[in-house]
Amino acid sequence: MEHFYTLQGEGLHTGKAAYFIRLGGCDVGCVWCDVKESWDAEKHPKMSVAEIVSIASANPGRIAVITGGEPAMHDLTALCNQLHQQGFATHIETSGSYPINGAIDWVTLSPKKFKAPIQETLDKANELKVVVYHPSDLKWAEEHAAKVGPDCLLYLQPEWSKRDSVTPLIIDYIQQHPQWQLSLQTHKYINIP
Repeated sequence: MEHFYTLQGEGLHTGKAAYFIRLGGCDVGCVWCDVKESWDAEKHPKMSVAEIVSIASANPGRIAVITGGEPAMHDLTALCNQLHQQGFATHIETSGSYPINGAIDWVTLSPKKFKAPIQETLDKANELKVVVYHPSDLKWAEEHAAKVGPDCLLYLQPEWSKRDSVTPLIIDYIQQHPQWQLSLQTHKYINIP
């Protein structure tokens, strides 16, 4: 769908230079998705893996974030292999609803209520990022935290349109449950892609 060089805005790798590769196609259908235009893969031009990797390699940063839509709907093997050949660490941002095909170095799992994550992806998650839209999402976050591995980092992130009302709630929750950390969409605060 699109690709661009920017800074990672969320989670553990916040602030690091990263090349984002946003793939078209998603059947999860989150009502608060901020890239609904990514849902229909047929609406976006096709690019070869070699083209994508060549453009990404022109930048000095060596993190490639594969996102969507739902990127795990695609076989990422060739893309990951060619990115690795160019020295990239491969990261994915996924709802976890599909198996991940390809050598991914960092898995950010952001589960959605509309299509549950599969256990295989829960087991691979390096960080669990739960978007908080409503106070009930905190209980839902704990249910997913119980399903990931013991070394998985736990993040609560306010949904952007509700940030003023849910951020204080998240702060209070983290103070009472310090296994969680706050993730903010810093790229939106500083107005970068």
